[in-house]
Amino acid sequence: MPIVRPKSQSAPREEIVIARQMHQALVLHFLEGLTQSQIADQLGISHATVNRLIKRGRQLGLVEIKIKSPVEPLLDMEEQLLALGGISRAVVVPTVSENPQTALQSVGEAAARLLLEQIADGDTICITGGKGVSAVVAGLQAPRRFDVEVIPATGCVQGKHYTDVNHVSTMMADRLGGRSFQIHAPLFADSAAERAMLINMRSVEDVFKRGREAKIAVVGIGSILSDDSSYYDLHPSSSMDRAAIERSGASCELLAHLLDEHGQVCDYSLNRSLVSLTLAEFASIPTKIGVASGPNKAGPILSVMRGHHLDTLVTDEATGARVLALANDKGYRA
Repeated sequence: MPIVRPKSQSAPREEIVIARQMHQALVLHFLEGLTQSQIADQLGISHATVNRLIKRGRQLGLVEIKIKSPVEPLLDMEEQLLALGGISRAVVVPTVSENPQTALQSVGEAAARLLLEQIADGDTICITGGKGVSAVVAGLQAPRRFDVEVIPATGCVQGKHYTDVNHVSTMMADRLGGRSFQIHAPLFADSAAERAMLINMRSVEDVFKRGREAKIAVVGIGSILSDDSSYYDLHPSSSMDRAAIERSGASCELLAHLLDEHGQVCDYSLNRSLVSLTLAEFASIPTKIGVASGPNKAGPILSVMRGHHLDTLVTDEATGARVLALANDKGYRA
């Protein structure tokens, strides 16, 4: 009678050994960063065997590689801002510092890069004054000279460099290699009648006509209710009239127009004496880029978005997060 011997168990044990070596090789290579030669020395096997183990492990789907983008959270925030409505493009940069000037500098540089992508020879760029637009000018690194015109969208306030739209316009034109137009009128007239007179002056009318025909606008978004608001640098009496400004429901300013939380022009006396493009005229400009940074700008940004005044918003991550938080706060009033 033939003797029946049990089947050898060597094959399964060998497969287990290979599976363990494969797992060790994958861990050492992909998690600990060892080279195949180092793994061969550590496991006491040949370099060729290590290579085969790693290759086979990937074929079997034992390795999943996920690459995280450093800008993924920013892209997600841009999508969330777009979902709020009122803009067609959002550019969010990392908040690299709690220093507001450093954050604004980063936003200005991003807006400057965007502007350089948008412009071409023969274009007209319409701008406001302000810290935001000044940061854009500071961030401009033009690769060549552009045959462009830079036009003020508002009358001028002399004093601080960022309130002087003629100065900001000249600086932008110099950095781009183009030419600027100056406006010889104040931002605020003494009355609505005087405003009408100034607007109809040939030199002022010509500047605003060019502004209305601009291809691109770059503007700041101003806060009103914060102590560091630049609006109070624009008119001597506005700081004394703060109670009336608050009663008007103002939450922000755009082209020096005071707007409420819905982005509508407030019933406030200085709005009627503005020497500026109207918001209806501003709306006709094809590409309108708004620049703002800082926690005090979140409410104003949201108001301008609700009013559908801009095409593009450029801001930083911390400000964007605050805008989203305010938008989700049902009891929020700018």
